[in-house]
Amino acid sequence: QVQLVESGGGLVQARGSLRLSCAASGSTFTINVMGWYRQAPGKQRELVAAVTSGGSTNYADSVKGRFTISRDNAKNTVYLQMNSLKYEDTAVYYCNTKGHLALGGKEYWGKGTLVTVSS
Repeated sequence: QVQLVESGGGLVQARGSLRLSCAASGSTFTINVMGWYRQAPGKQRELVAAVTSGGSTNYADSVKGRFTISRDNAKNTVYLQMNSLKYEDTAVYYCNTKGHLALGGKEYWGKGTLVTVSS
């Protein structure tokens, strides 16, 4: 089992910045990919950014150039630095991990942290 605890959400004005953190505990040795998803009211959950254990990153087109994902493997923590925030970035942000396939490939979710961007 992997437990995920997010922090860093809140209210910010447009063009402002926030940094989200997600700390993993438990069977962290099984984790391959760590990432962030978001779900806005009335919309489906979507991938924001992800980073593999080897450091490869993937971003949604809507956040490229504004958001940066990083990972501290020693602390089992993934970060999402969000700059130049827009109203449409308002959503609940969920931390997500995917395990190595050879170790079962299990997926885990955090409870989410709300990011509200005021226009």
